[in-house]
Amino acid sequence: MDAGLTLRPIAYIHTEFSSKFGIPRQSGLADTKAEIVFTPEYRNPDACKGMEGYSHLWLLWEFTEAVQKEWSPTVRPPRLGGNQRVGVFATRSPFRPNPIGLSCVELEKIELREGLGIVLHVKGADLLDGTPIYDIKPYLPYVDSYPMARGGFSERVREYRLEVEIPEQWIAIVPEEKQAVLKQILSQDPRPAYQKDPERVYGMEYAGMEIKFLVREQVLTVCEIKKHF
Repeated sequence: MDAGLTLRPIAYIHTEFSSKFGIPRQSGLADTKAEIVFTPEYRNPDACKGMEGYSHLWLLWEFTEAVQKEWSPTVRPPRLGGNQRVGVFATRSPFRPNPIGLSCVELEKIELREGLGIVLHVKGADLLDGTPIYDIKPYLPYVDSYPMARGGFSERVREYRLEVEIPEQWIAIVPEEKQAVLKQILSQDPRPAYQKDPERVYGMEYAGMEIKFLVREQVLTVCEIKKHF
């Protein structure tokens, strides 16, 4: 029997997420910044010739933290409360037979950097720092966009947001250019779906900072921010 494809990373993405907790659950939900650096074999600038004409890109990548011994035909999407099971192929869960992710990101800039070749600056990525990229394709509005498409169960929760409160003493620690993005990330509710304890303090890492918060009645309040040195 054919063993199938053997995939090799063509690039790695560098983001400000050092752990998976807190990463936006879909691309484009927060204006996160990231850089894509090609592996030495694929640093020929000709490989990206013409890319500057596109505003968005599709990334195919690996869920490196989604470790499982056996695949399950059903999963529990966080936005359904973590209690309702649906088919894995009806979700974007990382726990799949092949742990392949798909993200649409905005291409902000193409840089030719000494020693690294072409570096892509993108916005809206939902990937862990160091995630391997297996392919990059241009987003084509005339075929990739279907405004009238149905969104399944995701339509019920697409407007889900938490109100975010960050006291002045903590927001002052966050670099100004990252404050709005941090609020976007927190508004998506980083907590695991099955954890709703209003007294529990949660922690996540972003941009070299540890952010601690609690959630009560749809309001997320930051209670501490520490910088990692």
